[in-house]
Amino acid sequence: MQLTRIGGPTILVEIDDWRILIDPTFDPPQDRYPFALGASSVKTRGPAIDTDTLGHIDLILLSHDHHADNLDTAGRALLPGAGHILTTRSGAQRLNMPHAEGISADQATLVEAPGKEPLRITGTPARHGPPLSTAIVGDVVGFTIRRQSRSRQDLWITGDTVLTRRLRDAARRLEVDVAIINAGGVQFPITGPIRYTMTGADAVKLVADLQPRVAVPAHYDGWSHFRDGEDGMRTAIREAPADVRGRFRWLPDAVSIDLNEETTPPERTAP
Repeated sequence: MQLTRIGGPTILVEIDDWRILIDPTFDPPQDRYPFALGASSVKTRGPAIDTDTLGHIDLILLSHDHHADNLDTAGRALLPGAGHILTTRSGAQRLNMPHAEGISADQATLVEAPGKEPLRITGTPARHGPPLSTAIVGDVVGFTIRRQSRSRQDLWITGDTVLTRRLRDAARRLEVDVAIINAGGVQFPITGPIRYTMTGADAVKLVADLQPRVAVPAHYDGWSHFRDGEDGMRTAIREAPADVRGRFRWLPDAVSIDLNEETTPPERTAP
């Protein structure tokens, strides 16, 4: 498995012959985008790779379509050319594309392409804010990816979510090789102390529950709405127990990193 960090939540994943793009965002920085309840955010960093150098994308995993920090204008322009798109059920309806499919938590679907081993994609729980906020902030979904020949999940992408009991229960059940953990601690002045994504401390708790071979921090920088941000993530990882801290791996920008299974994580411990 190879991962290339593009920026924000956007990561290119290569598994065997599959080229999978997570939450495409390719707009330049300095644009302000509206969110719910009158909130807004400014993009402060552009993509590390532009769309002209991406090449063909077999599958786009879109945790949600209605926030520009997960799908912006340039990212949306990539959707028609992808082989498959998986997103929320409501998002698939809004996209209204024949190759876009909506899934919900715990629902699985098989994605196939000529000459490639089929991938079983399963939705995982995500909630993009406090209890009862879904009607305002909208639906979000995470994803696991498993090749048909494997007994455990190759990859888990949490999507944008706060740390919930349901998410932690899912983490304790899953057996995952690599996990991409979205964090950043999103807050807006207009909604005060309410958080809309995990902090670094939350991410550490989730990784302690999950105990993947590798945990990759994502979606912690590049926007003005991150309050915990990269500093919070690095501090939380630095202060984590050694068996959790040793599982984290930071991705550099625009460099394809091979997360091969020769990397040995700390021993899995009882939850």
